[in-house]
Amino acid sequence: MRRILIIGIGAGHPDYLTVQAIDAMRRADLFFMPDKGAEKAGLNAVRLQMLERFVPEGGYRLVDFLIPARRPAATPEYKESVGEWRDKLEAAYRRLFAEDLQDGETGAFLVWGDPAIYDGTLRIIDDMRTAGHELEVEVIPGVSAVQALAARHQITLNRVGEPITITTGRRVGEGEADGLSSAVVMLDNHQVFRRFDGEAEIFWGAYLGTQDEILIAGKVTDVAAEIVRVRAEAQAKHGWIMDTYMIRKPEKD
Repeated sequence: MRRILIIGIGAGHPDYLTVQAIDAMRRADLFFMPDKGAEKAGLNAVRLQMLERFVPEGGYRLVDFLIPARRPAATPEYKESVGEWRDKLEAAYRRLFAEDLQDGETGAFLVWGDPAIYDGTLRIIDDMRTAGHELEVEVIPGVSAVQALAARHQITLNRVGEPITITTGRRVGEGEADGLSSAVVMLDNHQVFRRFDGEAEIFWGAYLGTQDEILIAGKVTDVAAEIVRVRAEAQAKHGWIMDTYMIRKPEKD
């Protein structure tokens, strides 16, 4: 039986790794390292730093694999394009497990943040198991960018008696958050927070937990232009960016 560990490694800071995650890393025979192109090589650099720090004895193998590009799609075709992309990733996983992971070995994916929040690894592995692949799977939760954002800005994610909504920039652009008092937004490549005006506040963070961390907070009308500028400069400098934010509107009387 092949074993798969899906390990949440937190939002970027090595100290975000839990003891459970460190123990799991020390059990792995090999680590699957996603190749998202030169512009995102910094993500794997952080993974390697964590391995060097917490598994200094080595003894593991590193297996690189290419992450396929996803076809750009308008809203009506979005789920279809994601489905195609996941099918390609599943095919890559099949090859990895067949060629690089021997029966009885343990392979690990080091997933940014938490595996349950906007990451497809767990779903793809589950589809493979449903299709008949014999895999023993263990999931280790991690400190998500959502939690890191709240901690760094020293805010709570919800007000008394209110739910917590975590959504995407695409859905916010479609108006999903217009009627909400607050929402945490991820995967916003088009800075759709600019649709909010008036007294709405934004708590924004990029590269959370890393040495390149950037934090900006204030009324959207006051800081939106600054966020757009700083974000563009940071992306140009590093070649990639991972950011998230919370929008909060004034409490109703």
